Parts: sequence; structure tokens; C-alpha cells
Amino acid sequence: MRTAVVVGGGLGGLAVSGALARSGWQVTLLERADRIRPEPAAVVLWPNGVRALRTLGLGAGLDAIATVLSDGGVRRPDGHWLVQPRPTPAERLPVVVHREDLHDALIAGLGERVELRTGVTVRTVRAAAGERPAVGDGRHTYEADLVIAADGTDSVIRRQLAPASGVVSSGCAAWRAVIPWYRAPSLADAVGGEILGAGYRFVSASLGERGSSGASSRGGIYWMATAAGAARPEPPETQLALLRRWYAGWPAPVDELLAATEPADLVQREIRELRPLPRAFGYPAGPGGVVLLGDAAHAMPPHLGQGACLAFEDAATLAALLRESTLPDAVVAYDRARRPRAAAVVRQTRRMSAVLRTRGRLALRARDAALGTITPRLLGTAASIATQWRPPA
Repeated sequence: MRTAVVVGGGLGGLAVSGALARSGWQVTLLERADRIRPEPAAVVLWPNGVRALRTLGLGAGLDAIATVLSDGGVRRPDGHWLVQPRPTPAERLPVVVHREDLHDALIAGLGERVELRTGVTVRTVRAAAGERPAVGDGRHTYEADLVIAADGTDSVIRRQLAPASGVVSSGCAAWRAVIPWYRAPSLADAVGGEILGAGYRFVSASLGERGSSGASSRGGIYWMATAAGAARPEPPETQLALLRRWYAGWPAPVDELLAATEPADLVQREIRELRPLPRAFGYPAGPGGVVLLGDAAHAMPPHLGQGACLAFEDAATLAALLRESTLPDAVVAYDRARRPRAAAVVRQTRRMSAVLRTRGRLALRARDAALGTITPRLLGTAASIATQWRPPA
């Protein structure tokens, strides 16, 4: 029986663990925290992420918890339309799902062949020729045919295998929250789309159908705000007060959503990325090897909503290659398949990031004047990237 050690119990780690277990692998899933808990926020999945989850055999569960997003357009803080809402083909529409619902679906898909060990902090990795790949926490060594590093942006494994790839700030911070319907009953039809200011951005979306138990067990209104600068060290109460001040006077439903938000709802995250990307996503070793997956391989800003999508692509690609190829050939094939793909998405994300970070009166005027042309082209490219991906045959 083939064996794998997966480091990291996030979305990507859970997805690949379940996929390998369903293919007959024995999987050990190592998580640093005492228990696996998702953020109380939501995640947007473009069609590539949805397709990857279906490839992994999780389509039925996703259909029960996902809500399709329509194009809400782009506005300025004064309400002026920069990009009007426009019809979008159904196959290019993303969906939004509560992270806790998605987490539950991934946990349910693990099966009996996955041994979950929490409270394990991996400190070392072994990826030498002639030896089985392994990781260690200083007390125990975990060997397997394949080691999968899904341990996030601050991946210990990546730092040792690809030290030239560093984590840098993207120059902004993000706040997310899910507001239950009962706190904002009048906003059911008022959310959607995004608003761009000078270094500020606000996006909102309906999460499930109000009063319905079929679309999402954790429905409500999801919003995300980004602001230039570092993450705030103040307590959530102060952060929420700052958000209300920064976004005061912005068009509906911004004021209403922030008024309905409670400090405990806030999830703040400093936005960071890898520069440069690792020169390899796969490292053959002994009879197998080590691969990087998700943010451990290609952490990027969330401006195109591709972080989770690429992690699921990684999992689907690796699972398919392991069915068709033997180790360590599958490790080499994974690297060849995923690095160009990730690099292309990162390039588009950085282009959009430059548009969103625009500051200064003249620069803003130039951005707003051109945004009607720039944004559809950029988003069109992103949508094309999202819809063109297919798992390897």
C-alpha cells in the first residue's frame, strides 16, 4: 500500500488527503493546531475550483452549500459606475461558500484511510536521493512514499527546499465577515459587486438564500474589505470602528453591512505573497518525493479569488497523476504541470493588484477613466484562465 504524509490541515491539505485515501493510499495528515478549525468567513470559487472539486469527487457536497454569484459591476465611493453589471455566461460565474460548510464537506470526504494527528509542528524535511522522504517534529520522524507540503504561506518545508522564495507583504490588509440574515434583513437584494476607492476596496455577496436551509446551513451576507497598509494590531472593536470611519459615506450597502457587523465577526488577515515563486513544486527523493501544494507553493493576494481554486487544482492534478504514473515520475509531472499554471495566475493577480492599489488624485483619475476598458479585459483574462483549466487525462 502506498503511503503519504500531508503537512497542513487547511482546505488544500484536506482535499488532497481525501483524494489519495479514496484512491487506496494510507495517509497521515499532520496539523500544527490542537484541532482543525476553519475561519468563520467565506470563500469564492471560480469555475476552475469548482471543476477541481468535482474531479476530486466532492461535487455533490459542493452543490448543497454553494451559491452562484452574479456580476455586480464596479463603482466608485461616490456611487458612480466604473463598470456596469453585464451578462456573464453561466460557465464563467463563480460561487461563494461558507468556509465552515466547505470544511465540513472536506472532513466528511476523508474516509478511514486518513490518520489525523493534531498538535504536530513539523520542523524538518528529508528529500535526499536514496532515502524515503520524511518530515520530523523533533521527537518523531514521519516517513512515507510521498510528502505533501500543504502548510501554507509560512511553509517550513518550502523554506528548506526553496529558500530563495520569500514571503513579502502585498502592501495591504483584508477584513472578512459573514453577517447572518437576521441582522440585515433588508439587504437581501442590495449586495453584490465591488467598490473601489483610493487604496480601498469593498466586496459583498449573498451567501445562501434567506430563509432557505437548502443553499447553505450558514447563510447570510459575506463581505470583504481591503485597505492599503499593514494589518492593524488593535482589538476587533477598534478595528471595526476604523472600518466604519474609513468607509463612511460609501454607497449602500457598505454602511449597513458594517453597522450590522459585530467585532466577533471580523477576520483580519495581512495579505502576503511569495516572491519569487519556488523554482520547483516537486522534489523527487528515494522511491517518491516531496511536493508543494496550495499557498506553500504559490501564495498570492486574493484579488482574483484564485487561492483556494489553485489549491484544489493542485490536489486534483496530483491525484490524477498518481493514478496514471509511478513515483517519482508523478512528482516530476506535477511540477511541470503546476508551475506554469500558477505563474500565469500570479501574473494576472499582480496586474489587478496594481490597479487596486492606485492612490493619488491624478493616478485615480487616470485609473477611473481607463477602468471601463482595463477591468473587463483583466477580469476577462482571469475568467478565461479559470474556465480553461482541465485536470490531466
